[in-house]
Amino acid sequence: MLEQIVLNQKASKAEYDEKVEDFERRLGELQRQARDLQIPIVIVFEGWDAAGKGTLINRLMQALDPRGFSVYPIRASTEEEAHRPFLWRFWTKTPERGRIAIFDRSWYGRVLTERVDKLIRKKSWQASYEQIRSFERQLADDGAVLIKFFLHISKKEQKKRFLELEANASMSWKVTKQDWRHHRQYEKYTRAIEDMLAQTDTAFAPWTIVESHDRRFATLKVFAATIRVLEERVRGAQSTKEPEHRTDNLPGEEFPTTSLLETVDLSRTLSRPSYERKLDSYQARVRELEHQIYLRRIPVLVVYEGWDAAGKGGNIRRLTKGMDPRGYEVIPVGAPNDVEKSHHYLWRFWNRLPKAGHITVFDRSWYGRVLVERVEQFCSAEEWKRAYREINEMEEHLVSFGAVLVKFWLQIDEQEQLKRFNEREATDWKQWKITPDDWRNRDKWCLYKPAVEEMLGRTSTSYAPWTIVESNCKLYARIKTLETVIKSIEARLEAR
Repeated sequence: MLEQIVLNQKASKAEYDEKVEDFERRLGELQRQARDLQIPIVIVFEGWDAAGKGTLINRLMQALDPRGFSVYPIRASTEEEAHRPFLWRFWTKTPERGRIAIFDRSWYGRVLTERVDKLIRKKSWQASYEQIRSFERQLADDGAVLIKFFLHISKKEQKKRFLELEANASMSWKVTKQDWRHHRQYEKYTRAIEDMLAQTDTAFAPWTIVESHDRRFATLKVFAATIRVLEERVRGAQSTKEPEHRTDNLPGEEFPTTSLLETVDLSRTLSRPSYERKLDSYQARVRELEHQIYLRRIPVLVVYEGWDAAGKGGNIRRLTKGMDPRGYEVIPVGAPNDVEKSHHYLWRFWNRLPKAGHITVFDRSWYGRVLVERVEQFCSAEEWKRAYREINEMEEHLVSFGAVLVKFWLQIDEQEQLKRFNEREATDWKQWKITPDDWRNRDKWCLYKPAVEEMLGRTSTSYAPWTIVESNCKLYARIKTLETVIKSIEARLEAR
């Protein structure tokens, strides 16, 4: 692909002066329109060292309202970033709706520098292509515009620019030994770039190759391509009304189930003496494992979902009672706030992932997308339907990074839930636990049940299976979750 690019293209000063002012004006208008239409924009600049990324980004910025964009220069991962899945630091920088994020280098370093310099294994960078495609598709499906530029120059031109920079006393610091090493690796990088372009040039996030020998030509091409994409997106947003949520789209209508939840044996119990004996033993073992995963730098995520009053809170307290509080965090998940609503729905969960060696317990989680948001019609049918794939992709990325992911669904029957609701209302110190929303949700049991069935069926995978916890007996449920967490962590330790 790159050998077919004609690099000697030029724009005269007269042509540049004639076009650039109009481009700037139009880009500023599009930024304002995108802000009003709440369209998030991601612009990625990749390219050869000395190809002019900084200059072009700076030129693009001059046409934009500085209050509406952020620029992220991406370099080698810090120690903190290295302890997270590689996409974590990019997910946390994705823009709010109506804002622009400009990346000076990006997630593509994974399949370029890290690949060529052999900083990661071949298996890892090969797997990254699908992770990158999934990441970009999720952003695009959520309404983001992705514009990706690769700035191309020849090996000869790169050498010329390096020498010019070194000859300038005030600019020589820009050329490092690593830059010259990469220059000598030009052919290896060419192969990696060809692979990257072939693997990640998609309909939802296409690449634009910018011939960058002539900076005026490169500038005009970047402006023109950005304007073309944004104009198309703005026209589409202006002509399309927000899709109405289908009131007839009841959970389960397109996913026939065998009523998995009805096969759960809720009669399982555990005596108090047996419970107390196992509880002490398991809590001690959890504390030992917490120290081991810290030393081995293994992140652990424990996800709790279940019916209201199924015992999630009490379950979490028993899991964490003996743990070192410096090594874990419990995240209670409620309705998203205004900032969280302005991002992709997974954004707030990416921000709370544990770093390697730590444990995060989610009291409810990203599964709200296919449960409460689906049943209450807080999102469209299209959004919750694609969420199954998005969730599976995220979880696969976490597990491939080395995380232990344990997912619990706490199951009780309607009679047990009613009993616990009444008990909470009748007990002064438990009344805070029961709200009108709990009663309203109970009235929708018949809607939530098939949504739960479909969630379990579509997101129980080989790498992140669900564990259904029989929770009519709280004692039995607490021991089962402790036992499952222990076995999951031990299995990962043995595998490593």
